[in-house]
Amino acid sequence: MINAQDIKNGTCIRMDGKLYFCIEFLHVKPGKGNTFMRTKLKDVVNGYVLERRFNIGEKLEDVRVERRPYQFLYKEGEDYIFMNQETFEQAPIARDLITGVDFLKEEMVVEVVSDASTETVLYAELPVKVELEVTYTEPGLKGDTATNTMKPATVETGATVRVPLFINTGEKIRVDTRTGEYLERAK
Repeated sequence: MINAQDIKNGTCIRMDGKLYFCIEFLHVKPGKGNTFMRTKLKDVVNGYVLERRFNIGEKLEDVRVERRPYQFLYKEGEDYIFMNQETFEQAPIARDLITGVDFLKEEMVVEVVSDASTETVLYAELPVKVELEVTYTEPGLKGDTATNTMKPATVETGATVRVPLFINTGEKIRVDTRTGEYLERAK
């Protein structure tokens, strides 16, 4: 059990039978009344975000989570098979538990977050930025760099990303795995 004032970003708590990660918190001390914590909590299973206030001193059930590096090996049906980098054990992870799954390449190392007490996988998180090769896009025309117009491009994982007109087939680009947006050309 932890006190409400001990909540920080990344803290995992169990509330109403569900697991939540704190993604934002604010310690509020109004002029009148008691001090409280205003938090934004993200549901681990379905990704919903809810805002919740906790009074200072309120007891919450915390969950000990472990973050470990896992390497993606291959896809089998709807599951993705990963290997623990420390123990070399293989573990299947469902598609809906992987954030940014459209940008997942073979041999990519991801961070898997699991409940330490039950050893169940909560979710797998790709790096924020990944480098991918453009496999197909319409050719850009000379002089099309003045505007910030975007065009669709297919990357090596099969995902479609909106890229600037000057990007051509065969170039490497960086993509934000959380939003699926083009960031920059890879050097």
